[in-house]
Amino acid sequence: MDNNNPLEDISNIISLLEALLFVAPGAVTASQLATALELPVQEVEKGIEQLEQQYLDIKQQRGLRLQRHHGRVQLTTYPEAAPAIERFLALEASSRLSRAGLEALAIVAYKEPVTRPQIDAIRGVSSDGVIKNLLGKGLIQETGRAEAPGRPILYCTTPDFLQHFGLNSLDELPPLQTVENETEGLPPSEGQS
Repeated sequence: MDNNNPLEDISNIISLLEALLFVAPGAVTASQLATALELPVQEVEKGIEQLEQQYLDIKQQRGLRLQRHHGRVQLTTYPEAAPAIERFLALEASSRLSRAGLEALAIVAYKEPVTRPQIDAIRGVSSDGVIKNLLGKGLIQETGRAEAPGRPILYCTTPDFLQHFGLNSLDELPPLQTVENETEGLPPSEGQS
């Protein structure tokens, strides 16, 4: 072992990962980090997990979170800091979403990848304008084309979507409830037996 190698100690690996994620322009893969650190991907993934645990440790009350999305990772601010950050950066309230935007975004989040015709079918109305708005806000992105007639564009959520809603990953979305689940336990309506 080389005593001068800063990567010998796992705490140094975590510090270097944190530094790389801080300067990264967006979400990166573990293999990109491994290449920069000249380490095996497994060691980098282990370091990412430990860094994530440090950010989630309630005792430390850190202002950052590690966000994972589609095999990529990035540093974000913790959700409770959003009002202070918005005031500090003088962000406009234009980041608010309409009901139609929230509907379409929920469909994309739970069904991704999904096409606009699929979103339209679920919502029951055209979603052209809503999709353009969500793309403009960076909450969804084009991810390819479906193998269907006309080869419609497939959409999925972005890391900005997770940050907007204070999520670390899509796994933190609440479970999807169907209409049948929501009506269980309710008395039958008139005409039902």
